[in-house]
Amino acid sequence: MSDVNIFLKGFRRFQHHYFDRNPELFDRLFTEGQRPRALMVACCDSRCDPGVLTDSEPGDLFVVRNVANLVPPYIQATDYAGTTSAIAFAICNLGVEHVIVMGHSRCGGIRALLENRQPECDEERLIAKWLGIAEDARQRVLKELPGKPHATQARACEQASILESLENLMSYPWISRRVNEGALALHGWYFDMENGALMQYDSDAGEFRVTDLHLEGCEKHSEEPLRPQRLFKNWESNTPL
Repeated sequence: MSDVNIFLKGFRRFQHHYFDRNPELFDRLFTEGQRPRALMVACCDSRCDPGVLTDSEPGDLFVVRNVANLVPPYIQATDYAGTTSAIAFAICNLGVEHVIVMGHSRCGGIRALLENRQPECDEERLIAKWLGIAEDARQRVLKELPGKPHATQARACEQASILESLENLMSYPWISRRVNEGALALHGWYFDMENGALMQYDSDAGEFRVTDLHLEGCEKHSEEPLRPQRLFKNWESNTPL
C-alpha cells in the first residue's frame, strides 16, 4: 500500500505547481461550473489518458472512459447506464458541441474481443457481455481480412469499433437530431501509441489518416463517417509511418 504515496505526492505537486498558480481558472470553474466544449469517449487503459494526450486544462474536456471506448446502441442504453447517462449529461445538460470517440493501438479489450474465448467466471462474463457491443466490428474484420496476421486484424478491429460506436451514437434520437441540426459533431480518433501519432477518420477516403496538426477546426459530422465497411478496402496502407 505504500505505493499509494506516489499519488499523494503527485497531488501535492499539483497543489503547489498548478492549483496555486492558476487561481483565476479554479475560481471560475468553482463559481461558474463546467462548460466543456467536447465529450470524449475513451478507453480506460492507463496508458492513454485523454487529458494528457490532448494537453487539456480542467474544464476543457468531459470524459467517459470504459473498456475499449465503446458506446452501446440506443436499444441497450438502460443496460449500460453508467456510460449512456454520462453521454446524456454531457450532450443534454452541458451542451457539448463535439463528441470524440478515441480508440488506441494495442487495446487489450479489442484483442480479447477478437479471441472470443468462452468466459469461465463471473468477471469474464461481465467483460464478454460488454465487449459484445463491438461484435459487429469483429465480424467485419474476420470477413474482410481473413487469414491476415493477428496484429493486422487487431488494428482493424480497434478502428472499426470506433466507427461502430459512432453508428451507435447516431441511433440515439436526441443525438441524431442535434447532428442533423448542425449543433453537434461526431469524430473518430485513433491514438497510435507506438508511433505517437493521432489519426482521424477521413470520410472521403474511408480510412483513418494521421492528423494534420496545421489545420484549424474539424469537418462537420455527416452520415459518411458512419460506414465502417469502407475502412477495410484500403487497410493495408493504413499505417501512419
